[in-house]
Amino acid sequence: MPKITYIIPDGTRFDVEADNGSTVMENAIRNAVPGIEAECGGACACATCHVYVDEEWSGTVGQPEAMEEDMLDFAYEVQPTSRLSCQIIVRDELDGLVVRIPERQA
Repeated sequence: MPKITYIIPDGTRFDVEADNGSTVMENAIRNAVPGIEAECGGACACATCHVYVDEEWSGTVGQPEAMEEDMLDFAYEVQPTSRLSCQIIVRDELDGLVVRIPERQA
């Protein structure tokens, strides 16, 4: 079971074991990680599950698809490693993934 580390703005870390095939957003919600609102429930129709993927993981996680890029236009303080956590599917290769949650969501 892959492990994901969520870091909230104050530096607090949440280490979560995640099921393959689920999303980074779903695991944050299931484990009450603060800062992931997920208003659309994972439909890529808002930008309230925005995260920053740690740079060392950006290549493994991959780049956003066109629809996600469009939604990121509405996210708060987008950075080069910004992703919507509802679009990151958990798989074995992401064991150890670290994502940071912005100060606020869109």
